[in-house]
Amino acid sequence: MEKFQHAVDRSAIPTVTILGVEIADINMQWLLRFTDENLKIIGGDYICVANVHTTVRSSEDENYRTIQNNSLLTIPDGGPLSTVGRRRGATQIARTTGPDFMGEIFKISAEKGYRHYFYGSTPETLEKLVINIKKNYPGITVVGSCSPPFRELSEEEDNKIIEGICNTAPDFIWVGLGAPKQERWMAAHQGRVNGLMVGVGAGFDYFAGNISRAPAFMQNHNLEWLYRLIQEPKRLFRRYLVTNSKFIWKAIIRGK
Repeated sequence: MEKFQHAVDRSAIPTVTILGVEIADINMQWLLRFTDENLKIIGGDYICVANVHTTVRSSEDENYRTIQNNSLLTIPDGGPLSTVGRRRGATQIARTTGPDFMGEIFKISAEKGYRHYFYGSTPETLEKLVINIKKNYPGITVVGSCSPPFRELSEEEDNKIIEGICNTAPDFIWVGLGAPKQERWMAAHQGRVNGLMVGVGAGFDYFAGNISRAPAFMQNHNLEWLYRLIQEPKRLFRRYLVTNSKFIWKAIIRGK
């Protein structure tokens, strides 16, 4: 397959480099305006949602870093990224989370006629997700969803899924496979689908009601990671201990 050519000039998107990853120097207002103005031409491309974990992992994995940097843009989900970005001269960077972006897009979907497809998670979570967003965002159009098996798909299975997605003609393909799987999936299918792919990690669980968001004061003080740790200590303790320590050493102390 030929290398995918971005429909938008990426040099026009302001960025700041943190641990080798080109983080977009943007805020939510910028992202919503950019998406609305360009949605018709950015189908088939993908947006990465970056936090401390994905950025540290990218610094240690060249292939994963390439995937992040080959995206249409990589948005600063993690508060520490926007804090470091501002210290490095980024003028408008602000925490722009995947779930917040989903919510803002959902709010205007009925008015704009946006069509949504959800890829990832479990059938149970997808069912609750669709029920909740249809209830909370009247008039929203959900054209399909797919919970892939937790194993590598055959080429035939993959082609069938992609054909199914394209047949629904979505504007947004929300991908909830978790990092780094979701970013690798989007990169592998860049140019093969007809909607904008956005990797939103735990976003499916938030909107399905499986887990709750941190209180606003914790979000505003870069402590949402602590709230998630309290909710899922066994799964997240080692990740946060290791990656947060590496981020402080590499990005803040050494200035990489």
